[in-house]
Amino acid sequence: MIQRKQSVFLLLAFIASVVCLCLPLGSFEPQAMGVSFKMYNLMVMLGTGADYSVCGLFGVLVLSSLLSISTIWLYNNRMLQSRLCACNLFLLVAWYIVLGVMTRNVISADTSFHVGFAVCLPAVSIILVQMARVAILKDEKRVRDSERIR
Repeated sequence: MIQRKQSVFLLLAFIASVVCLCLPLGSFEPQAMGVSFKMYNLMVMLGTGADYSVCGLFGVLVLSSLLSISTIWLYNNRMLQSRLCACNLFLLVAWYIVLGVMTRNVISADTSFHVGFAVCLPAVSIILVQMARVAILKDEKRVRDSERIR
């Protein structure tokens, strides 16, 4: 049953994660005269080149994206699907923790960070994965209730 609503939720979570991978997360602007630079999931684009010190964000979000898309195909094993959704929720929350740590490491006292639209997309993925997990657990309960009636 690939056309279940939880499959749609997981597919939308995958799309949101992939879009977040491609868009800039925000920009750093110095208070004094200086060049502003953008932060992506993989790198920080400086005026002189790229700094790959934030690639942990990329790794966590790629794992979350792969987990979302692979969970769709495990529709025969609903309990495993539910556990993988819980792991995916953990990864998405970990992404925000890593984002906070990385921005704190990159930012200095005279620099301000302006958040971009892409920072909201993992939160959308969290909501969609949680909705998928609830629907998976409802399906499991429905199947167990119908087996009990027999």
